[in-house]
Amino acid sequence: QVQLVESGGGLVQAGGSLRLSCAASGRTFSSYAMGWFRQGPGKEREFVAAISWSGDSTYYADSVKDRFTVSRDNAKNTVWLQMNSLKSEDTAVYTCAADHHRIGTHSYEYDYWGQGTLVTVSS
Repeated sequence: QVQLVESGGGLVQAGGSLRLSCAASGRTFSSYAMGWFRQGPGKEREFVAAISWSGDSTYYADSVKDRFTVSRDNAKNTVWLQMNSLKSEDTAVYTCAADHHRIGTHSYEYDYWGQGTLVTVSS
Protein backbone atom coordinates (compact mmCIF):
# COMPACT_ATOMS: atom_id res chain seq x y z
CA GLN A 1 0.00 0.00 0.00
CA VAL A 2 1.11 3.55 -0.73
CA GLN A 3 0.24 6.67 1.23
CA LEU A 4 0.56 10.00 -0.55
CA VAL A 5 0.89 13.48 0.93
CA GLU A 6 0.90 16.59 -1.22
CA SER A 7 2.39 19.95 -0.34
CA GLY A 8 3.35 23.21 -1.99
CA GLY A 9 -0.01 24.67 -2.81
CA GLY A 10 -0.89 28.27 -2.09
CA LEU A 11 -1.87 31.62 -3.52
CA VAL A 12 0.04 32.93 -6.51
CA GLN A 13 -0.50 35.70 -9.03
CA ALA A 14 -1.20 34.93 -12.63
CA GLY A 15 2.03 34.38 -14.50
CA GLY A 16 3.75 33.06 -11.41
CA SER A 17 5.08 29.62 -10.54
CA LEU A 18 4.58 26.96 -7.91
CA ARG A 19 6.10 23.56 -7.35
CA LEU A 20 3.92 20.87 -5.84
CA SER A 21 5.41 17.88 -4.08
CA CYS A 22 3.93 14.47 -3.44
CA ALA A 23 5.70 12.38 -0.82
CA ALA A 24 4.98 8.68 -0.83
CA SER A 25 5.40 6.08 1.87
CA GLY A 26 6.19 2.48 1.14
CA ARG A 27 9.16 0.63 -0.25
CA THR A 28 7.56 -0.02 -3.63
CA PHE A 29 7.16 3.58 -4.75
CA SER A 30 9.50 3.00 -7.69
CA SER A 31 7.11 0.42 -9.13
CA TYR A 32 4.22 2.89 -9.44
CA ALA A 33 3.41 5.27 -12.21
CA MET A 34 2.34 8.59 -10.72
CA GLY A 35 -0.23 11.07 -11.84
CA TRP A 36 -1.49 14.53 -10.98
CA PHE A 37 -5.14 15.43 -11.23
CA ARG A 38 -7.01 18.59 -10.34
CA GLN A 39 -10.52 19.67 -9.55
CA GLY A 40 -11.46 23.30 -9.93
CA PRO A 41 -14.46 24.98 -8.30
CA GLY A 42 -17.64 23.60 -9.83
CA LYS A 43 -15.69 21.35 -12.17
CA GLU A 44 -15.08 17.65 -12.47
CA ARG A 45 -11.70 16.17 -11.67
CA GLU A 46 -9.37 16.25 -14.65
CA PHE A 47 -6.05 14.75 -15.60
CA VAL A 48 -3.04 17.06 -15.46
CA ALA A 49 0.15 15.04 -15.87
CA ALA A 50 1.62 11.59 -15.36
CA ILE A 51 5.03 9.99 -15.19
CA SER A 52 6.07 6.37 -15.59
CA TRP A 53 7.75 4.42 -12.81
CA SER A 54 11.16 5.03 -14.34
CA GLY A 55 10.53 8.64 -15.23
CA ASP A 56 11.23 7.93 -18.89
CA SER A 57 7.68 8.65 -20.05
CA THR A 58 5.49 11.61 -19.26
CA TYR A 59 2.01 12.67 -20.38
CA TYR A 60 0.37 16.08 -20.08
CA ALA A 61 -3.07 17.49 -20.59
CA ASP A 62 -3.15 19.89 -23.52
CA SER A 63 -4.16 22.71 -21.18
CA VAL A 64 -0.87 22.49 -19.24
CA LYS A 65 1.56 21.29 -21.88
CA ASP A 66 4.66 23.50 -22.13
CA ARG A 67 3.79 25.13 -18.78
CA PHE A 68 3.87 22.23 -16.31
CA THR A 69 6.59 19.63 -15.78
CA VAL A 70 6.26 16.39 -13.84
CA SER A 71 9.34 14.69 -12.40
CA ARG A 72 10.23 12.13 -9.77
CA ASP A 73 13.06 10.87 -7.61
CA ASN A 74 12.53 7.26 -6.60
CA ALA A 75 15.32 7.46 -4.04
CA LYS A 76 13.36 10.21 -2.27
CA ASN A 77 9.92 8.64 -2.83
CA THR A 78 8.78 11.96 -4.24
CA VAL A 79 7.13 13.26 -7.36
CA TRP A 80 6.91 16.94 -8.24
CA LEU A 81 4.75 19.11 -10.45
CA GLN A 82 6.47 22.30 -11.53
CA MET A 83 3.84 24.80 -12.64
CA ASN A 84 4.90 27.89 -14.57
CA SER A 85 2.97 30.69 -16.27
CA LEU A 86 0.00 30.00 -14.06
CA LYS A 87 -3.43 31.17 -15.14
CA SER A 88 -6.60 31.80 -13.17
CA GLU A 89 -8.11 28.69 -14.74
CA ASP A 90 -5.39 26.61 -13.06
CA THR A 91 -7.06 27.30 -9.72
CA ALA A 92 -7.95 23.90 -8.27
CA VAL A 93 -7.21 21.27 -5.69
CA TYR A 94 -4.30 19.25 -7.03
CA THR A 95 -4.05 15.61 -6.06
CA CYS A 96 -1.37 13.05 -6.76
CA ALA A 97 -2.17 9.42 -7.39
CA ALA A 98 -0.30 6.13 -7.79
CA ASP A 99 -0.97 3.54 -10.47
CA HIS A 100 0.50 0.08 -9.89
CA HIS A 101 0.03 -1.08 -13.44
CA ARG A 102 0.99 1.50 -16.03
CA ILE A 103 1.04 5.19 -16.73
CA GLY A 104 -2.46 6.43 -17.36
CA THR A 105 -4.55 9.52 -17.92
CA HIS A 106 -7.83 8.36 -16.38
CA SER A 107 -8.60 8.55 -12.68
CA TYR A 108 -10.06 5.02 -12.64
CA GLU A 109 -6.63 3.64 -13.51
CA TYR A 110 -5.11 4.85 -10.25
CA ASP A 111 -5.05 2.84 -7.07
CA TYR A 112 -4.03 5.30 -4.36
CA TRP A 113 -4.78 8.97 -3.85
CA GLY A 114 -3.53 11.79 -1.67
CA GLN A 115 -5.68 14.38 0.07
CA GLY A 116 -4.84 17.20 -2.29
CA THR A 117 -3.36 20.68 -2.02
CA LEU A 118 -5.12 23.88 -3.02
CA VAL A 119 -3.65 26.14 -5.68
CA THR A 120 -5.25 29.54 -6.11
CA VAL A 121 -4.18 31.78 -8.97
CA SER A 122 -5.25 35.39 -8.71
CA SER A 123 -5.70 37.45 -11.85
